Amino acid sequence: MTEETATMPENTFLPGGRRRHRALRHQGRRTGLRRALVLAMAVPVASAALAGPSAFAAPKGVGTTAKPHDLDTADQQMAKNLQSRVLDQRLGPNVSGVVVDADSHTTIWGHNASTALMPASNAKLATSTAALTVLGPKHRFTTKVVYGHGTLTLVGGGDRTLTTADLQELAKTAVAGLKAAGLTTVKVTVDDSLFPEPTLATGWNDGYYPDSVAPVRALVVDGHGVQDTSIDAGQVFAGQLAAAGATVTGEVTRSTARPTDVPVAQHRSAPLSDIVHTLLKRSDNDIAETLLRMTALGAGRPATFEGGTEVVRHVLSRVYGVSLANFELYDGSGLSRADRIPAATLAQILELPAQPRYAHTLGSILDGLPVSGEAGSTLGPEWGRFDDADSKCAVGKVHAKTGTLTGAIALSGLTQGKDGKWKVFSFVENGSTADPNAIKDAMDGLAATVNGCYA
Repeated sequence: MTEETATMPENTFLPGGRRRHRALRHQGRRTGLRRALVLAMAVPVASAALAGPSAFAAPKGVGTTAKPHDLDTADQQMAKNLQSRVLDQRLGPNVSGVVVDADSHTTIWGHNASTALMPASNAKLATSTAALTVLGPKHRFTTKVVYGHGTLTLVGGGDRTLTTADLQELAKTAVAGLKAAGLTTVKVTVDDSLFPEPTLATGWNDGYYPDSVAPVRALVVDGHGVQDTSIDAGQVFAGQLAAAGATVTGEVTRSTARPTDVPVAQHRSAPLSDIVHTLLKRSDNDIAETLLRMTALGAGRPATFEGGTEVVRHVLSRVYGVSLANFELYDGSGLSRADRIPAATLAQILELPAQPRYAHTLGSILDGLPVSGEAGSTLGPEWGRFDDADSKCAVGKVHAKTGTLTGAIALSGLTQGKDGKWKVFSFVENGSTADPNAIKDAMDGLAATVNGCYA
């Protein structure tokens, strides 16, 4: 998805009515966690030397399952309604679903909750969790310009949000430096060696390029969906240099910046927390795959699908104690048709940012979840979400990540139930032959059922 992101208010929420405050960063613990993670990832996953779970890891599983007589009247009715509505023919026979109380971690309702299905873009929840944990919410990505031997080299730093305006500022600074040195003519090269040559993930095909996702490179401008985003960015940069008064000779080519090249200018991205917000609101495949590689590098692993997904698994299981039973992940975006994640695991991942102790690190995941009826997000009216008789009552009340692939539709998020308590839910279907819009209507109805407005 590439739709524009809606402007969101600064105020953020936590389940249970708790407001999340922008606390001072606990630098010591963050640095220690990242150092421990890098050391742990430096040995094979199967090695006994791998560090054990964090001292603040959550318990395995999504908590105990409540017995019907232990539920309040509202939850009993909600569970009863879900049990019949999950059998909706539009959803097909292959559905995994779960609802968990956000405070007690008690499972209120489940249906094949441990069955692993294609999660589609719900996989981005796992990628975002790992990126924020390894890199930190305040991390910024740096794009640099260096000069040497008559050449300006644009060096990619994994910033998938770089814009033409950013390149314009870099060009102005670079040209001012050239003129101060008595130079007016320059060649332009790009250095995207931070990432290896792009490859297809397991479960991808050539048809994904470049519309669903561009080949993953360390340099891109304006999110252009082109085969070679690095050369494209270099050409835009060359154009901005010319506009600033430099004479650019020759074609833009690839090179690797030399250690002796002189730094000329640099641009730093917005904080990672803002980038994750955009990633989730738009369900941006390109940002997700770039973050997977930057997360791998941050943990000392190769910037590949394999390196990134290894770190994701490590963070989920070793840092947070999330169960990886039946969990298979081959990319960062969820485009892979080989990905498999149970609804119970997706709910566990979403429980993490709902806990105050993780709010500082993972809070942007909650902030970034699309809201039912929010224009510019993947739950907006332009996508036909929450607009039928059963679900329109939940407009503005559901915060959830969408997921759509051919043969797979998912919706995982949070909403306040009829009893006023926050519920974490996840619904995933695979293989329904109904019209995708009809499937989404049924999914929205399930979310509205959890909210309690669809009684």
